[in-house]
Amino acid sequence: MLATVPTTIDHAGSWALARLSADGRPFPALVSGDRALDLSASSALGQPSSTRQLLDRWDDALPVLDELAGSSDGWQPLAGLTVLAPVEPRQVFQAGANYRTHVIDIAVAHADGSDGRTVEQVRADAAAEMDTRLEHPPYVFQGLPSAICGAYDDVVLPSDGKQPDWELELAAVIGRRARRVSPEDALDVVAGWTIVNDLTLRERIFRKDAPALGADWLAAKNSPTFLPTGPVVVPRAAVPDPGDLRLTLRLNGEVMQDESTKDMLFDVAHVIAHCSSVATLLPGDLVLTGSPAGNGLPRGRLLRAGDRMDSTITGLGAQANRCVDE
Repeated sequence: MLATVPTTIDHAGSWALARLSADGRPFPALVSGDRALDLSASSALGQPSSTRQLLDRWDDALPVLDELAGSSDGWQPLAGLTVLAPVEPRQVFQAGANYRTHVIDIAVAHADGSDGRTVEQVRADAAAEMDTRLEHPPYVFQGLPSAICGAYDDVVLPSDGKQPDWELELAAVIGRRARRVSPEDALDVVAGWTIVNDLTLRERIFRKDAPALGADWLAAKNSPTFLPTGPVVVPRAAVPDPGDLRLTLRLNGEVMQDESTKDMLFDVAHVIAHCSSVATLLPGDLVLTGSPAGNGLPRGRLLRAGDRMDSTITGLGAQANRCVDE
């Protein structure tokens, strides 16, 4: 573990939802700066043993959480507690190629010149393709909850992986069961927001033995610890507009990603609405909304053991993950 005992978590609003551990016992908690409140003993909440239980009845739990956050009883220092991933979703939805600059950079990185196009032509073609994509639904695939780890846990680089890369993303945490919700109503099913780093083994995205089958996201995305999540869920009321949040990822102190959610091709509401048109969204599910430009592959710099990633999104706290060999 890199930093499982932070002394404080900076977040928007007066409180955030967390999943903490003391002496190996995980419990749902409120976090307010440098303080934590164990919710597992709260009779008003039904003594929940997990954050999922709270998210399963979020509309009822939210006013109680607001009230508890204003009380002075039962709080303890955050220091000394282990910060776990704040949610245990049943489903993880992952939007791909949803930032304009990112799509262009990836297109250039994958171009080998065999088609005779210059770099400028590749960029222009990628930009034109994005205009066409707006006529169709967002591109979304599914990930595995087993890939999730905490915001301060080590990221394990697979021994057979060749091109591990970072992808910082804003994630919506679903707070209501939802099916076929409209874009206009989509944010109403969001309980809150969290940070996810959606790591990828770039060399496994496209299989040379089966090119006609498309991207192999199972192999590329789902190695254990490849979804650092958290540290907290910040309630939607504290960050009501996800349309202009800053995502910043530093590798060993050097800024790699630094972009606003304004650069999204499809906004958060449209991504959620599309997911709900295909599947039923369940409380506690994660909907990842894509990663901005600044990934490692276009830079020719991929992750290796000893690297440290520090990630922030406006109002949602910070992650700090060290890379280690399997």
